[in-house]
Amino acid sequence: MPQTHEAPTTYDLVVVSNRLPVDRSASSDGSDEWTRSPGGLVTALHPIMQRNGGAWVGWHGAPDEQLEDFDHDGMRLVPVPLSAAEVSTYYEGFSNGTLWPLFHDVIAPPEYHRTWWEAYRDVNQRFARECARVAGPGATVWIQDYQLLLVPALLRQLRPDVKIGFFLHIPFPPAELFAQLPWRREVLEGMIGATLVGFQRQSDTANFLRCVRRFAQRPVKNKRIDVEMSDGRIRHVRAETFPISIDTDVIKRLAQDPDIRQRAATIRESLGGRKVILGVDRLDYTKGIRHRIKAYGELLNDGTINVEDAALIQVASPSRERVSSYIQLREDVELAVGRINGNFDTLEHTAIRYLHHSYPMDEMVALYLAADVMLVTALRDGMNLVAKEYVASRQDETGVLVLSEFAGAADELGAAVLTNPHDIEGMKEDIVRALTMTPEESARRMKKLRKQVLANDIDRWSATFLENLDDAATASLTQTGAEGASEGPAGQPARAVVANADDTHGLPLSGEVRENALRTLGRAERLLIALDFDGVVSPIVPRAEDARPLPETKAAIERLTALPGVTVAYVSGRSLASLRACASPLPEIALIGSHGAEQHIPGRSGASLQLSAAQEQTLARAEKILKGVARKYAGAWVEIKPAGVVLHVRQVAQDDQEQASVEAMQRIYVEVPAAHVSRGKSVVEIAVLKANKGEGIDLLRDAYAPTSTLFLGDDVTDENGFAVLAQGDGEPDIGIKVGPGTTAACARIGSPQDVTGLLEDLAEARLAAAHDAAKDATS
Repeated sequence: MPQTHEAPTTYDLVVVSNRLPVDRSASSDGSDEWTRSPGGLVTALHPIMQRNGGAWVGWHGAPDEQLEDFDHDGMRLVPVPLSAAEVSTYYEGFSNGTLWPLFHDVIAPPEYHRTWWEAYRDVNQRFARECARVAGPGATVWIQDYQLLLVPALLRQLRPDVKIGFFLHIPFPPAELFAQLPWRREVLEGMIGATLVGFQRQSDTANFLRCVRRFAQRPVKNKRIDVEMSDGRIRHVRAETFPISIDTDVIKRLAQDPDIRQRAATIRESLGGRKVILGVDRLDYTKGIRHRIKAYGELLNDGTINVEDAALIQVASPSRERVSSYIQLREDVELAVGRINGNFDTLEHTAIRYLHHSYPMDEMVALYLAADVMLVTALRDGMNLVAKEYVASRQDETGVLVLSEFAGAADELGAAVLTNPHDIEGMKEDIVRALTMTPEESARRMKKLRKQVLANDIDRWSATFLENLDDAATASLTQTGAEGASEGPAGQPARAVVANADDTHGLPLSGEVRENALRTLGRAERLLIALDFDGVVSPIVPRAEDARPLPETKAAIERLTALPGVTVAYVSGRSLASLRACASPLPEIALIGSHGAEQHIPGRSGASLQLSAAQEQTLARAEKILKGVARKYAGAWVEIKPAGVVLHVRQVAQDDQEQASVEAMQRIYVEVPAAHVSRGKSVVEIAVLKANKGEGIDLLRDAYAPTSTLFLGDDVTDENGFAVLAQGDGEPDIGIKVGPGTTAACARIGSPQDVTGLLEDLAEARLAAAHDAAKDATS
């Protein structure tokens, strides 16, 4: 019976797959007995789970039954219940009737049913809840395969603290095929809920990234995807290639076992000492079993080989026996085998030994040792671990592997005889070549194959993935941590960040919070008031050139400017020319434009902005690209700055704003890699000088040496300004966020109209403080 006692409540490592890694049978006393399941996924992950004592979340295989969590073979197993209806719709339906054929190049036609999709979504939500329940604080959660494509994003909603990795064991289709899926964006958004998304082949990774660009419309560069969160921050997702492998130590140990070696010899003797050709597959239409049998039958018919010289053993383990396409496949295969055997069998020899069974690993290794030629003829396969198992078993460096070009293993095992299973004549030639290969050539090839497989075993695969997940999680946190709004790694778009933001930041500026702020600012010996323009002093308007300060706000600013000990400055993304035209500032007001790239400090002579010839060329190329994008989207326009060029999309139709922005960024990444890309509210800005508003505020503080600084901003680019302030209890500076969004500012107000009231109250507080100070001086 499963043991359920003395188990930790949560775990630092959680693996999630459709099925638990165990099968159930009845023991001699009638109780349940659990044994480890066969199959590539379990083979791949079982060793690391044993070593780490983690939890594995999955369905236990029986519909309409609920089991408690239990322990088995060094793992905590967490059963997820499925009803019989869900097995039909979620598993046999959407997973294996929609996704499996779609992701395998539509070898069989996929079906698209809304009821299947709804069941798939519901079951994925259930898996996510179980993961969230058993994952410890900051745990690593590794989600496996196509049945659970939505779980990463669903889990992130429930547990944003955990590190989420996802690995797809099957191929990822090209965009032209993936486009068929009615729920393509939902699937992609589900996958990029992970921090690291892994694939078997480089082509799968490339297909995924193309689909993310095209259908999820996310910026992608250097295998990094930018995901904008609801609070304006950017989360980075990496997509990488991690070819899965096998536990080579187990295979080698079994291959050395005297009993297994004797079993291999017995198999060969039973076949009369003939050349043995072996095929081992799940009975699946992607495995090319029919093509293999057809080629072998034609070789017999041509007289190229005969049953006295060679035999084909085909192991076809049962798979999805209730799915109609698999029922039809079994009938087709068994009919073809029967026809060939009927035509070519003799009393002493059988042409094809067809075995519709699953076998334990020791029997499989005996078959590998007995086989002179291993046939892997998949029409499409994520990897194919059987090919690697065969190679690992051949310790005497004999045997020949004939491997489909369309199996993922072909990327690594180039020393195999690579074949195209769609080309029956070509595959026949490759089989004959393998059967007649000289010992010297077969040994040379096998030596290379073994070197590759033994050096890249399951331990290396799992360790590499988990190390990359740790690195990706750390990098993602760094990018959204307390850095400035400069260009991110690998040319990622610059983004203002929310430094040190948590639930204690952005408190409403009311009551005691407001009184304390006015008291601090009112009494400051030297006060710097720094103001963003759009969305703070001026309401957001459709046309940027029409923006003007609210009259009451302008009056309050001029009043404050006239008070002793007060310096007022605008800190804006606008160019200085645009800022002067729209704000009409008093001569004594300082101006920081272009996010800090331009400065005007009254009373100081500053050097004019000088760009190099290369920077001028970069700006010209960026301007041409953005103008080309703007022509495609009604309402878009381009602003030219001294050190940058900006695409404005505020007037573009709401549904097209994101697409226009992404298209602009993608083209800049590819065509103008030297430029710095940043994105704010309805704008994409390309600059040749790196600057941000935090640097602008620091420049003002160097110039004026204030004892307190007030900064008001509304955009994500203003977060860099909040990040440089000394805020909090007893600190002299105050940052105020105008409007919604996660922020590092210590306080928040709702709108530009609220800014007016604050500045008016601040002027009164300064006057009252000055009056009190004068009164104290004369008393």
